Amino acid sequence: MIYLDNAATTKMSQKAIETYVKATNEYFANPSSLHEQGEKAKLLLEKCREELANLLRAEKNEIYFTSGGSESNIRVLESLFLANRHKGNHVITTAMEHPSVHSFFKGLEKKGIEVTYVDINNEGQVTIEELKKCIRPTTFLASIQHVNSEIGTIQSMKKIGTLLKENDIVFHSDCVQSFGKLPIDVHEWNIDAVSISSHKIHGPKGVGAVFLSSSVLWEPIDPFTSHEGGFRQGTVNTPGIAAFTAAAMDICSQQRKHLDHIWDLRNTLINELAPIRQLLLIEGGKDKSNQLPHIIGMGLHGIEGQYMLLTLDRFGICISTGSACQSDKQDPSVVMKALHRSSQEAKRFFRISMGIYNTEEEIKEAAKRMIQCFQEKEGYSHGRKT
Repeated sequence: MIYLDNAATTKMSQKAIETYVKATNEYFANPSSLHEQGEKAKLLLEKCREELANLLRAEKNEIYFTSGGSESNIRVLESLFLANRHKGNHVITTAMEHPSVHSFFKGLEKKGIEVTYVDINNEGQVTIEELKKCIRPTTFLASIQHVNSEIGTIQSMKKIGTLLKENDIVFHSDCVQSFGKLPIDVHEWNIDAVSISSHKIHGPKGVGAVFLSSSVLWEPIDPFTSHEGGFRQGTVNTPGIAAFTAAAMDICSQQRKHLDHIWDLRNTLINELAPIRQLLLIEGGKDKSNQLPHIIGMGLHGIEGQYMLLTLDRFGICISTGSACQSDKQDPSVVMKALHRSSQEAKRFFRISMGIYNTEEEIKEAAKRMIQCFQEKEGYSHGRKT
């Protein structure tokens, strides 16, 4: 198997697996319990909180654990909305956000809140000029992702954060695709809240976290909640959190090395696809400053993305046609819509997302099979015409 769907989920690292097993055996008590074993589990939990805070340049008391990226997005946005809705009736996001973020904002529209979806440029970026046009005196909340999950575009977080802070707008960012792959500095970027997830960085599924600045107002969604400082109900998943933290510390410690490796793989893929390069449309940023190399969103003229996915799957190569959270729907990619691509271009779209365990040989094999898929399709089409 050649796994090129790492933006959907990743294989657990050995370090994360070992940490999970150890924590399950030795720290299984409820961290809220008052006995010695409960205190032991609590100490581990708080150490994990501290370590994740350090990776985000945050404080320990600003980290709250959740069940994953989607819950992190929805819960933190709702908490911020409840506490700040007295400031106005207008919020900002983009049409490229994760489905969980879109779900929250569509819910606000039903409540009578005005939502502006910022226009993006051809590379999938929010420009400061466009964002300025969207800000009103009644704007009080904005959510703009750091890295897009379908085409890998990186947003200019520091510029966006500075502008929003100048206008007293609470700023949340979905950093699920960027955490562990790119440096994140919540204070330098003037971000009030961040969502991250474990299973995107070789940790277990069902675990995530939120950074929520101590300087921003937020309100608990569920009354009488005592867990996680009132942010979330339910006994925390201590083994999962420990494994998440281990995976995060491991991947962040080798971030530069991993980034160089993935850029090499990306360049290899593009070079190997040279025979059909003129027929490829590769979406996203045009230089390293605004493109995460891990994610390649593309379309091949004459080939539907679904056909490419199924063909490569026959050879044991795993790719996707967009966000895994929307895979059961037949609608075009939300990113293709946001980029105003034609219906044909949207149908052609597929995503290759590479990870730290992928090799150059795997990438060359994938490129070979992609070219073969195109040639077979072309041959079949020409055969039918004759």
